[in-house]
Amino acid sequence: MIAIEAFTVEKIRDPFGILVGDRYEFKLEIEVAEDDDLFVEGGLYIRVIYRVDGEVGKIVKYELYERTNDRYFDFDLEDEEEQLIDSFCSAHFSEAEE
Repeated sequence: MIAIEAFTVEKIRDPFGILVGDRYEFKLEIEVAEDDDLFVEGGLYIRVIYRVDGEVGKIVKYELYERTNDRYFDFDLEDEEEQLIDSFCSAHFSEAEE
């Protein structure tokens, strides 16, 4: 299981008004136990695109990266981890820098 250590969130601009709802980009620095398949020396972060349309929010996509070199880490999260990320984004998207 993962634990979120730190995060940043930024609202993504849509100057043409093409997209429905608002999009937010999260960078979640995560802690992973050494015995977990996700464990990487130096740590990982997750880049999340989160969409909010009215009262409904959901993850559009996420990508994992190694913290030390920003190299893409091709791995899928487990369902419980995705739910944790979704709940976290839902609780924190309103803190986005405008």
